[in-house]
Amino acid sequence: MTDVNHKGKVVFEDVTRALQSKKSETIILHHCSFVVASGTLTVLIGPSGCGKTTIINLIAGYEKPDRGRVLIDGKHITGPDWERLVLFQETALFPWLTCYDNVMFGPLATKAMSRQEAHEQSVALLEKVGLRDFMDKYPIQLSGGMQRRAELARALINRPTVMLMDEPFRGLDAMTRELMQEYYLRLVEESHGTHLFVTSEVEEAIFLADKLIIMTNKPSRVKKVLDIDLPRPRVADVLRSKRYLELKTAALDILHEEAMKASKESGKADIDMVSCRRA
Repeated sequence: MTDVNHKGKVVFEDVTRALQSKKSETIILHHCSFVVASGTLTVLIGPSGCGKTTIINLIAGYEKPDRGRVLIDGKHITGPDWERLVLFQETALFPWLTCYDNVMFGPLATKAMSRQEAHEQSVALLEKVGLRDFMDKYPIQLSGGMQRRAELARALINRPTVMLMDEPFRGLDAMTRELMQEYYLRLVEESHGTHLFVTSEVEEAIFLADKLIIMTNKPSRVKKVLDIDLPRPRVADVLRSKRYLELKTAALDILHEEAMKASKESGKADIDMVSCRRA
């Protein structure tokens, strides 16, 4: 992808974020820095608990850094905004609205477009995600994959400057997940927006990404940034290419190194706990 609209550049600059409790402080992110270039699909991956969702929340404006800065197009992020939308792991469709009305909700609530334009955009998006024949169905009448597609359409109709995806396909079966990846890529390549996609699946990360940001174990920072130079538009055949396998191996090696560190730290913590009990 290329920088088409010159908007949506996200800068994480020396960010530290900690969780406070009455007795302790747990550092989640530690001097974390990276850039999400405008008009690209950047994927974030790392060990469990490394702060991926915290990064999404900071960019969305739901949280603030303890140190450092989070910027979009050079401006500080001070809170939530329609220009930055999040698709979470959990289904968030309004159960009392039809599939069509869910998609229509955003542009009508913000008055970003006329009802006629919103209608045309809604129908077009539902057609692209294969839900044209399910417009009058309620969320409970849709499968999990269909609900995810409806949520994707509901988000993208608002034309966000930055789309934040927090493991949105987690929990779907393998076939549905592959289908969702293809629908998502098609919409991203048409919209030319800026996307930050969080996943725990290496195969998904490499299939989707322009750039892959690999995080260290907690307290987290950026371990490595890989350029994913696979051709677009992407289809399933790319998963059998030599270059895909090279990139997958490189990513897995880095993640394995961090997993081993986490395992050693966990083992040391267990030994320390036993020593304390014996003392």
